[in-house]
Amino acid sequence: MSRARNAFTVDLEEWFHVCGAGDALARDHWDRLPSRVELTTRILLDVLEAADVRATFFVVGWVAERHPRLVEAVRRAGHEIGSHGHVHEKAFVLGPERFRADVRESVSTISAVTDGGVTMFRAPEWSIEARSAWALDILAEEGFRLDASMAPLRIVGDVHSPRHPHVRNTAAGPITEVPPLVADRFGQVMPMGWGWGLRMSSPQRVLRSIELRNTLGWPAVLTLHPWEVDPDPPYVRLPPGLRFAHYFRLGGFANRLETILRGTRFGPLGALLDSSRSSPPS
Repeated sequence: MSRARNAFTVDLEEWFHVCGAGDALARDHWDRLPSRVELTTRILLDVLEAADVRATFFVVGWVAERHPRLVEAVRRAGHEIGSHGHVHEKAFVLGPERFRADVRESVSTISAVTDGGVTMFRAPEWSIEARSAWALDILAEEGFRLDASMAPLRIVGDVHSPRHPHVRNTAAGPITEVPPLVADRFGQVMPMGWGWGLRMSSPQRVLRSIELRNTLGWPAVLTLHPWEVDPDPPYVRLPPGLRFAHYFRLGGFANRLETILRGTRFGPLGALLDSSRSSPPS
């Protein structure tokens, strides 16, 4: 690309959509837990509007079922809509048959709300990796043209996976893979573009990492969840690793996010699709 453009993405889910959290946040309890997705998503929409940023929202089908007007509001605000699965379960936990059924249910639910096709996908918790490589074939068979589920990170995904948009060939045809931004720090690869890595880093450090990617000719992809801008997030006891990932440095994150959004150029993933197809297949 002659001029790199960066992408901003959102995983539109509830605060309790945490894989492996145990009984406290089990699926059977979801309808009884306090919902925060309406409030937090509208806060995030206001932040994006103020920064004049259009994004790609990967929507959990379960949320679209219960909050169709919210998903309509995201679409009316000019944002792209993709699928984040229906019940927010990891791909390798579902297995091929259940994964396909889950994807189809999410697409049916989201399409009914938005009256449009769904061709972009992100698996919950970056769960398309060695144990679920079959998922890309299924996505291509189901008509998806872009996947954003593979993180080049040791703790999730594969640290050796490409760090830039690239084309993956499947039995059903090519699909573009768009990874999130990572950075090398302290001899390790860290999630600079999402989660605790994004929240712990100063806006200036994040912007420098984005600038470095752009200098190399590639876009940086950031992502977050609406619950990360919650002014009064619900608290539930989680296992130590999940507790850190979910709650670390939430305070003041909305303000830091505004600085990042105003510091460089962001758009939806669709804007990267044509450029990424010029990258050699992996």
